[in-house]
This record gives sequence, C-alpha cells and structure tokens, in this order.
Amino acid sequence: MIDTPGNAEYGTTMNFEAMTDKAVLEELGRRIQTQRLNVNLAQAEVASKAGVSRRALQNLESGRGCTLALLIRVLRALGKLSQLDAFLPEPGLSPIQLAKLKGRERRRAFVPRNRRKEKES
Repeated sequence: MIDTPGNAEYGTTMNFEAMTDKAVLEELGRRIQTQRLNVNLAQAEVASKAGVSRRALQNLESGRGCTLALLIRVLRALGKLSQLDAFLPEPGLSPIQLAKLKGRERRRAFVPRNRRKEKES
C-alpha cells in the first residue's frame, strides 16, 4: 500500500466508499496486524488465544478475507472487541419515531401498500 495523505498513518479518516472491496479488506487486515504488533504478540499467539488457525489469521492480515466470527475472535483476543461499537453504533430512534411510539417498542418496519403490491407481483 502506498503512503498517501488519506492513509491512517497520517491521522486522517479513509474514504472507504471510494475503495474497492479488496482494498477495504487489505486496510482491515493492515489495521488488525498493526494492533497485534502494538501489543507485541506473534501471529501464533493471537491465533491460539482466538482459537483460530494461524493461516486464518494470516489471511485476515493480508486482506484475503475472513468470516465475521473469525474477526470477532481476533478482536476479542487483541482486546479490541469494544471497537465494534464505533464501527456500527446503535442507531437509536428519530424524534418522530419516538413520538409515534409513545413509550412502546418498535417491532416491525412499515411497508406502504404500494410497496406491498410490488412485492406480491
């Protein structure tokens, strides 16, 4: 990966929307590897602690992808599982939705009649 002002090393956020899936996987792998190295752990140690194979961790770190379960295990082994909240925070309800619910919990999505008819056909 070429160092550019958009890279994390420069302290700026990355434009993931403009990146290919492969580039996003590579960046995720680079970040996992950096976290592992920051806590001074070898791949074998993290893999053992996470209960995954060393090869699976190598695939993740090199950007070849992984399962969501593997990512969760590795983040937990690195003590970074709480970072998932920053990744995808709880969305909460809009003020309009709160007013409509009046204390009740929302249980399903609203589908207008015209969209229902489209789905049926």
